[in-house]
Amino acid sequence: MSTETAASPSSSVSTHILDTSIGRPAEGVAISLSARTGPDGEWAALGGSATDADGRCKDLPALPEGTTHVRLDFETETYFSKKQAEAQQDAPRVRDSATFFPEVTITFAVNPGEHYHVPLLLNPFGYSVYRGS
Repeated sequence: MSTETAASPSSSVSTHILDTSIGRPAEGVAISLSARTGPDGEWAALGGSATDADGRCKDLPALPEGTTHVRLDFETETYFSKKQAEAQQDAPRVRDSATFFPEVTITFAVNPGEHYHVPLLLNPFGYSVYRGS
């Protein structure tokens, strides 16, 4: 019986955002990535990025070995505050804010060696998320 253990392959995460209120990618949304080991582990901030002109964020940091849970934080209030889309000019304001959800946090479980693509469908008053490919 060998005492050697193979290194666990690390998991990776990517995301993209579609602003469903205008049917276009959401550019410039800041995203931060955190990870933990075990359901009761402490969250460790790993870094972040922002969506590109295509609404994609492909350069998030790799997940450390042993990661079991990941958290993506999307700064949506800043995006909607800066956005000048005509489709939003007539939308009702909620508490003098451009969006009802100032941030969106998605937490999900991961397995070693798998890639996780997490698309976010976003509008000022709702969102949906799913595991993509």
